[in-house]
Amino acid sequence: MTPGTPDGTSTPEQTGRTGRKRDHTRDAQILDATLDVLAEVGYAGMTMDMVAARAKAGKATLYRRWPSKGELVVDAVARMKHTMAGVERLPDTGTLRGDLLALHRPQSVGEGERTLRIMAGLASMISIDDTFAEAADTAVVKPWADAHLAFMRRAVDRGEIPATADIETLSQVVPCMAAHRALVQRKPFDRAFLVTLVDGVIMPALLG
Repeated sequence: MTPGTPDGTSTPEQTGRTGRKRDHTRDAQILDATLDVLAEVGYAGMTMDMVAARAKAGKATLYRRWPSKGELVVDAVARMKHTMAGVERLPDTGTLRGDLLALHRPQSVGEGERTLRIMAGLASMISIDDTFAEAADTAVVKPWADAHLAFMRRAVDRGEIPATADIETLSQVVPCMAAHRALVQRKPFDRAFLVTLVDGVIMPALLG
């Protein structure tokens, strides 16, 4: 008997559209290929065929996992931002300022230029189909905001900032500014800008 249903058949989550169990082992390679293609040709010029060829994967494999190009791009950019920010392994430096700065991983000039091209592709996707705006916000901005909220809650528990501080709102400032800087201003979100936000906006607002 196969786990899933009383008669032994697989559940929809256990199978792809062909009836076989989905294989996610190549997801990372496909998402990396998506970012490469997006950076090179932009969203309008990008096709699923191009991504499949770059990842050396069948196009059917992509469509079983991502029904549309937009969904593929959102997942790829989300993976890139998680890697950049390290949100899966939150630092604990002992201070809120230290935590906020430690979450940011500096990029080289080449990496920064590639990131801007990728984010420009994401902005183009949203302008073409605004139904992806919420998905992009959830995938790209929300994980950073959640991490900052966790930092601020720890700071409240330590007595570092007052319990009356509006951490729900202030936890969103840096992630939203990072998205605005990359998507609208087309500028890199570098450490100098982050320090300005943390020291000039976040910490004074939390302590004031």
